[in-house]
Amino acid sequence: MLATGDYPTHPIRQPDPIQADTTPTPRVLNIISSVLEKLVARNDKLVEVLTEQPDGLNLDRNGTISAPLGKSLNAFHGVRAPNISIPNYLERIYKYTNCSPSCFVLGYVYIDRLAHKHPDSLLVSLNVHRLLVTCVMVASKVLDDVHYNNAFYARVGGVSNAELNRLELELLFLLDFGVAVSSQVFETYCFHLEQEMLINGVDRKVERVISPVAVDEIVTDIG
Repeated sequence: MLATGDYPTHPIRQPDPIQADTTPTPRVLNIISSVLEKLVARNDKLVEVLTEQPDGLNLDRNGTISAPLGKSLNAFHGVRAPNISIPNYLERIYKYTNCSPSCFVLGYVYIDRLAHKHPDSLLVSLNVHRLLVTCVMVASKVLDDVHYNNAFYARVGGVSNAELNRLELELLFLLDFGVAVSSQVFETYCFHLEQEMLINGVDRKVERVISPVAVDEIVTDIG
């Protein structure tokens, strides 16, 4: 198990004034956006249906979802859904942080692990943005040789530095610090994302920016 102090010690980029990267948007962002948009739309409808049931959801004074759904992701819930769409939010993170496209695959892996570890807690429009920026930031610390610090990611993601620090710890504990991914698992998720697009009649391939050897080395270093 990864201990709190065992985070990779990669160099941290200096938070220069925010300036967008002009390189084309990687295909993987569009693929993950499409998958997550469908999932969030489905879960939002489920929450709406349950809310209408007499014995359905209970909402506290802040509107936070409670039983019968789980509370594991409540730390990531906002008061209202952000105006920015999932595709535009992911593109913003990519363009301003210049993290590798593989970070988004790894971030998706973390979200899927959360879904399996906490199946009663749903990815919805109130929490998806905070989860995304937190997961991608953690992934960049795992994968990228050089990455921006939490304060810069917070600025890009539209949250405070203090909140993102708290969300990072929340995510790590929810994952039991399981942030390492083998090359086989990484490739499996890439294939899964490609198959999801094929179901919709779109043939798109996920960029394999890092080699399987590199991922295996990550597992060796921090596992």
